[in-house]
Amino acid sequence: MCGIVGYVGNKNAVNSIMSGLKSLEYRGYDSAGIAYYDKEFKIIKAEGKLNNLEKKINGLNSNIGIGHTRWATHGKPTVENAHPHKVGKFTIVHNGIIENYDSLRKLLVSDGYTFKSETDTEVVAALLDKFYSEKADILKVISEARKLLIGSYAFGILCDDYKDSLFALRKDSPLIVGIGENENFIASDVPAILKYTNKYILIDEGEIVEISNKVKIYDEYFNIKEKEILTFDGDLESAEKGGYEHFMLKEIHEEPNVFKNSTIPFLKFGLESLLSRDFSKYTSIDIVGCGSAYHAGLVGKSLIESYGMRVNVYVASEYRYQKLFTNKNSLVILISQSGETADTLACLRKVKEKGIDTLGIVNVVGSSIAREADSTIYIKAGPEISVATTKAYFAQVAILGLLALNIGYSREELSENQLEEILKKYSTFPEIIEQVINYEYSEISNSIYNYETCFFIGRLIDYSLCLEGCLKLKEISYINSIAYPAGELKHGTISLIEDDIPVFAVVTDKTIADKTISNIKEVKARGAKVILIITEDLDDDFDFTDYKIVIPNVNKILNPLLVTIPLQIISYEVAKLRKCDIDKPKNLAKSVTVE
Repeated sequence: MCGIVGYVGNKNAVNSIMSGLKSLEYRGYDSAGIAYYDKEFKIIKAEGKLNNLEKKINGLNSNIGIGHTRWATHGKPTVENAHPHKVGKFTIVHNGIIENYDSLRKLLVSDGYTFKSETDTEVVAALLDKFYSEKADILKVISEARKLLIGSYAFGILCDDYKDSLFALRKDSPLIVGIGENENFIASDVPAILKYTNKYILIDEGEIVEISNKVKIYDEYFNIKEKEILTFDGDLESAEKGGYEHFMLKEIHEEPNVFKNSTIPFLKFGLESLLSRDFSKYTSIDIVGCGSAYHAGLVGKSLIESYGMRVNVYVASEYRYQKLFTNKNSLVILISQSGETADTLACLRKVKEKGIDTLGIVNVVGSSIAREADSTIYIKAGPEISVATTKAYFAQVAILGLLALNIGYSREELSENQLEEILKKYSTFPEIIEQVINYEYSEISNSIYNYETCFFIGRLIDYSLCLEGCLKLKEISYINSIAYPAGELKHGTISLIEDDIPVFAVVTDKTIADKTISNIKEVKARGAKVILIITEDLDDDFDFTDYKIVIPNVNKILNPLLVTIPLQIISYEVAKLRKCDIDKPKNLAKSVTVE
């Protein structure tokens, strides 16, 4: 959510910042702005897309500046509410939410401050200015302000008295420092700096950063800390479209390689490597996530429970507030592509306080969840730019499948021969993924893109897959799609089935296939347009489908991944036919770092 880029160096800061902001567009935003130095710090802002801002800054030059793409929280997406905000001597950009901004605002108003915007960010700028007028020690001022702020934040800070320095601070919102030659950066994410450098430093919570021709990072006692300079394991090309029309399509086509990258580290040394994690002490697992990560958890639940381990799956924003029934024999798995999802991170901290073991499944190396969880599995999906996740969800499900196999073997629900038989399929599975990606889906997409309502039905693991397919179609095409357990339709929802209304049905679980097929016949009898996704072992010459997608029957661990592909591609094609902004759906953000 939102994007921050800051620059100090010997090149044009304005160009560097704009380039970085463009690389962060995937995070979602509705306005943008930049502050730069030209005899004084000046601010230019615009509503809407970055090209509106770009038109206003053409030809500007500076050695220092900060930029921001804003996703509205406090106040409408207007120029007045866009960042940066300047009060007195301080100009700042901010990601996150200051929860006590209203009480701080009232105190500042009583001290004579007035405000031009509705934002919490302008309040922080005024707070810094007030403290600075009382004691002109900028490090102490930032530290004192930090003590009063409740909420999440990543700040880029400029001060009129420090014309060659940029300051930064973070809590619960991501921010990195980029290390270049004769230039340094702050940024919300690594893609923003890759055009200039792949060297970066992770900022820990509470640290104050000062960037000039050098980088200084201070601890809470204002001592300079030595920090490890990391190297990003990737390149700019991996974060660019590579000839595809949209990032989402590119990322779907990357899924064969993503599968290799995510699973090979567990398989290259055979069973010993796969089984190196010990789950034998646990009697139950809680899986926590948001959106697609939650849906991946539901698939994981079905796979793990098939081997006898009890699993509960929770939406993070609910789990963080409810009474927990975990104990020392519980494991909590936290799934997040960014590793910074605010609700999921809060859940991690909540269970750690109770001494419960935690495992993070994340994509971004060095992210907050990756660092704070007791152990971490990286899904190795590479940069995912499209807001609607595809390859990261794919990798999450792949990892959960491997965990299921580990647990099944450790609980003696799976013999060594059975396990080896399943693992034999892994080496050839990328080719099968490619095969399913290359199926022809356009006839289905063309037949449904004009509808405003669509249903998805399935049972057990198939219902979990329906939830993700439903979300994909909904979030990028804006079709009101709804997923239901197939058996629930007759308890009310079937009243919404009308002539020709699209209904996706997923049938891969042999144990429940006949029941699901009965439900499909019920919607077909009421005029539904049925799109069936079914494994080849269950396929028959059905008379109740309008369209049928038959996927190879590999095994119960890998089949869910193949079902995912047509649901992703059809959603993409439908959104394209509806002329939607596929990579940046309205009102959505890639990394949700506010509650």
